[in-house]
Amino acid sequence: MTTHATRPAEARETTEGPVYTVTGGDWDEFAAAVESADDERIVVNMGPQHPSTHGVLRLILEIDGETVTEARAGIGYLHTGIEKNLEYRTWSQGPTFVTRMDYLTPFFNEAAYCLGVEKLLGITDEVPDRASVIRVLLMELNRLSSHFVAIATGGMELGATTVMIFGFRDREYCLDVFELITGLRMNHAFIRPGGLAQDLPPGAIDALREFVKTMRKNLPEYDKLCSGNPVFKARLEDVGYLDLAGALALGATGPILRSAGLPHDLRKSDPYCGYETYDFEVPTTDTCDSYGRFLLRLEEMRQSLRIIEQCIERLEPGPVMVGDKKIAWPAQLAVGPDGMGNSLDHIRNIMGTSMEALIHHFKLVTEGFRVPAGQVYTAVESAKGELGVHMVSDGGTRPYRVHFRDPSFTNLQSMAAMCEGGMVADVIVAVASIDPVMGGVDR
Repeated sequence: MTTHATRPAEARETTEGPVYTVTGGDWDEFAAAVESADDERIVVNMGPQHPSTHGVLRLILEIDGETVTEARAGIGYLHTGIEKNLEYRTWSQGPTFVTRMDYLTPFFNEAAYCLGVEKLLGITDEVPDRASVIRVLLMELNRLSSHFVAIATGGMELGATTVMIFGFRDREYCLDVFELITGLRMNHAFIRPGGLAQDLPPGAIDALREFVKTMRKNLPEYDKLCSGNPVFKARLEDVGYLDLAGALALGATGPILRSAGLPHDLRKSDPYCGYETYDFEVPTTDTCDSYGRFLLRLEEMRQSLRIIEQCIERLEPGPVMVGDKKIAWPAQLAVGPDGMGNSLDHIRNIMGTSMEALIHHFKLVTEGFRVPAGQVYTAVESAKGELGVHMVSDGGTRPYRVHFRDPSFTNLQSMAAMCEGGMVADVIVAVASIDPVMGGVDR
């Protein structure tokens, strides 16, 4: 075969329009020319305003064709300053801030913070059993609601809109229970140092039993829709791959670590709130990919339902706040006929009992209680992994420093390892399997 130099295209007019005839070198010459070309790779910004970045996450991707050669995460677009704000608020005002960090897991944020305060105060064993049971109940409900969002948003990004509709439908059932118990769908500030803001309202147990029954009926639908769906499986299998060595090196926890086969769960390895007394399993898979993390979250929801059922059976009558009136706030909260504040009867009772009681109540609300100097680290198993809090007290009524180890922040480090070498379209699947929430990242 003879080759000749490439000539410009020749055009001739026809009734259908111009027709171009191109002749040139053979394929080997063309491929060699492309290889020797000093071509720059393209850098693409995905986000921070993008429907597939789970908030204001910026992904800086260097791509060669459709292959990702380098991936970096850019954070810091929320500017909440929550950790700094905590230094200017009393210890009992802290839950109002921390509940807003990872806004999909508010009860875990509150529980980790309050467990730390209680450890510094030395009152861990004085927290009433009923308060601990309700804390476990709320955290497991929260695990369900968080996983529903992870599955729903992940499905939506893949074009599986039915999964999205089902996920948000079932999350609404969770939020209905939250609203019944705390009065709010999110940002609850319900778990307080020493116990809870108030007891369960009338009808809560019946609503919880009905909720469990509904979830038992709805959860199998995700298996039918996704687990046995060849299109869904093909889109997730071997995508976002991170093996056990990689997960451990990057400090990843939660479903990412358990999808690599390690059954690490703080509820088992370092129990809190009485988790050692509950009967449940820690599910794992060995796929190390996005599909394994999806299956894990489904199974974790089933285990959460088991724990919720055990909580319902354990709810014995009793107080939900420590007995020490110098810590317990709000004390004897009751809602007035206007739906706000403490009831007139309670205020009349405080003011009529003794001047000392009134002064203590006033000081507790305005100044707060003092926490002995020291530092502590406590951690809970959030829906996304290990949520730890390191708090330091200088002996005053406000924290000297509170720092959170948020699983979204730590797990986000694994994004590059999961995405480099894969396709651009698979970046979205990998990030969805990490399930980061930027409220937890930018604290």
